[in-house]
Amino acid sequence: MFEEFKLESEIPTPRTEGIKYAGSKLKLIPYILDIIGHKGFRTVLDGFSGTTRVSQAFAQIGMSVTANDISEWSQVFATCYLKSSKENAFYEKILQELNALPGVCGWFTENYGGGVNEVKKPFQRHNTERLDAIRNRIDELSLDWEDKCVVLSSLIFALDSVDSTLGHYAAYLNNWSPRSFNKMNLRLPRRFETDQLAHTVLRMDIFNAIQGRSFDAAYFDPPYGSNNEKMPPSRVRYGAYYHLWKTVVLNDRPRLFGKAGRREDSRDECCSSLFEEYRKDAQGRYIAIDAIDRLIREVQSDYVLLSYSSGGRATKQELMDSLSSNGTIETMKAIDYKKNVMADMRWTNEWINSDVQNQEYLFLLKK
Repeated sequence: MFEEFKLESEIPTPRTEGIKYAGSKLKLIPYILDIIGHKGFRTVLDGFSGTTRVSQAFAQIGMSVTANDISEWSQVFATCYLKSSKENAFYEKILQELNALPGVCGWFTENYGGGVNEVKKPFQRHNTERLDAIRNRIDELSLDWEDKCVVLSSLIFALDSVDSTLGHYAAYLNNWSPRSFNKMNLRLPRRFETDQLAHTVLRMDIFNAIQGRSFDAAYFDPPYGSNNEKMPPSRVRYGAYYHLWKTVVLNDRPRLFGKAGRREDSRDECCSSLFEEYRKDAQGRYIAIDAIDRLIREVQSDYVLLSYSSGGRATKQELMDSLSSNGTIETMKAIDYKKNVMADMRWTNEWINSDVQNQEYLFLLKK
């Protein structure tokens, strides 16, 4: 389908941080920078920023970044890396105090902590007891929002390192993972020098986020779940997968349901997204594809870089029509994660949601 070649980017890949995440673009960052890093863009929108790894990379190569996502925890990460400004010593003193707190049995332990002989919990009790003590103390410190985001990011990273999951919180392992026996320890996120005034952090529906704003380039990695016809849409909602991080951020003790202890507001009818919607409209077109088409059409940017997965819903013709009707496709690349190569892609009868696995596709559109 395409000729493979090794990545030889002139732009070094910045170091980034993030949690285990089904939509992580950690391995994609070198290829993103290879495509757009040399174009001299000054302002860029990361429209679905997630763990913010791409936003972190953009900021470290000198771009003015607008990081947007609907998730509270994504807003926390973006604020930590793009907006916090105090010296490391300020935060290290706080983290030292939090790490020294004795554990207490509280709401998190009652709902998410399990004993050594128990199963189907995301954390062992010795760590949720520490979580209960630390999370309550964070609120008592009355920190400025930017500083609180640094501390909360540290807490989420610490929890992510001792969980007993496959990387999400819709189901838990039958047996404790080896890492869950470790003691949770907060460390300072690896922040980098940047102009905090140059960056913007939003937590908005993407169609609201793009209104009244313009950019040199926009990077979109919308949630697209699975193209498996046997998998119901309710199994691919990102709000359901990462509900626990929202609770850690808000510390609001929500009503829970189900064996996984999900938040009530993570039910499908509460947290669904157009981009995760796999029903069809009256014309027989997937609603998710309509959403992508509308987004590309409405965003005020000179360029759009779109990520799409080999497991996505769109057909060749649908995505091609959406892109071509909004500008000129300058670059089409396919990345094979197993082979760690990027390749030029041609439009053929072979298409991304075929039997090809573990591939990501990048389309650079000049509007």
